[in-house]
Amino acid sequence: MTEIRERATGTSREIRVRTCIATRERRPDTELLRVVLDPEDPTRTRLLPDPSRKLPGRGAWITPDVVALELAEQRRAFGRAFRMSTAVDSGHVRTYLAAPVAGTDITRKTEH
Repeated sequence: MTEIRERATGTSREIRVRTCIATRERRPDTELLRVVLDPEDPTRTRLLPDPSRKLPGRGAWITPDVVALELAEQRRAFGRAFRMSTAVDSGHVRTYLAAPVAGTDITRKTEH
C-alpha cells in the first residue's frame, strides 16, 4: 500500500507502507529498519541492518528497537521472512540498535 504526500516544494513523493515482522504493525517505511542477509556471508545466515535501503537481496522490515528484535527472534520471524529453516545471526542488527543506548557516535538514519 502506498500513499502520496506533498512536499513543501510542491512535488509529490510515494510513501510505502510496510509491516514490521515482529509487531505486525503497518507503518511507513521511513519508521522501520530494513534488514537483509549479508551478501558476503557464505552461509547466508548473518543479518545486516540496511538503513540506507541499498543492499541487494530480499529485505525484512522491523521496528528499530531491541525489544522488537527480541520479539522477532522469539517468534522466528526472520526465518519466515527470508524463507529459510536455519537459525540466523542477528548480532550485527542488535549492535546497531543498541548503539544509541550505549552512547556511541553512530549516525542512525532510517529515512531516504
